[in-house]
Order: sequence, then structure tokens, then C-alpha cells
Amino acid sequence: MAAPDLAHLDRLSSMLDSRFRLPGTKMRFGWDTIVGLVPGVGDAVMLVPAGYLMFQAYRLGARKRTLARMALNTGVDTTVGAIPLLGDLFDMAFKSNNRNVAILRKEIERRGAAPAPTRR
Repeated sequence: MAAPDLAHLDRLSSMLDSRFRLPGTKMRFGWDTIVGLVPGVGDAVMLVPAGYLMFQAYRLGARKRTLARMALNTGVDTTVGAIPLLGDLFDMAFKSNNRNVAILRKEIERRGAAPAPTRR
């Protein structure tokens, strides 16, 4: 049951954090960076899919410590991402959603469940 759910979350995090490539570079970015360009509301709006990832982690039985690490990543991303220009560059580098899915993947592996292969 966890493998299809994790594959779905992996696709979502990739779309949010690394869907597009900056031409001529290896830098990747996603909808989190694009929506975050909207001053004042962009980073707040991106809390919705980040919250969905954390809710799904909870539903899959992630430990409190795992959920806390995921919340910390999201909090750092939202806080620093709110800084004009610097926050947008930070969003491209930090990729909190990809980090959170990686944390969840390790949690599921720790429990012995078979995770879906990474698709990046």
C-alpha cells in the first residue's frame, strides 16, 4: 500500500521542486519556485501542497520525529522563501518537498516496507 502512495508523493514533489530546468544549466526548479515569485502570497499558497505531503506522511504512519523534520524543512522554506529575490534563489536550491519525500522514503524503508523507485 505504501509504494503507490509514495510514488504519487514523489511525482508531486518533483513537480513542485524540480519539474523544469533552467536552460543552459543543470539547475532545476518547479512550481514552488514559480508561484513563490508572487510577492506576499506565493509562499503561503505553496504551504497547501507541502501540508498535503505531511498529511500523507502522517496517514502512512510516519513517526512524530519524521513529521517534525518535514515540518522544519517546510518552515525553513516558507520563512526564507518570503524574502524577495534571495528567497526565490533559496527555493531553487533547498527543494523542501523533495527533501520531505526523501525523509518519508527512509522512514518507510526503516519500517521494512518496499518503497517505490525514485523517479527523477
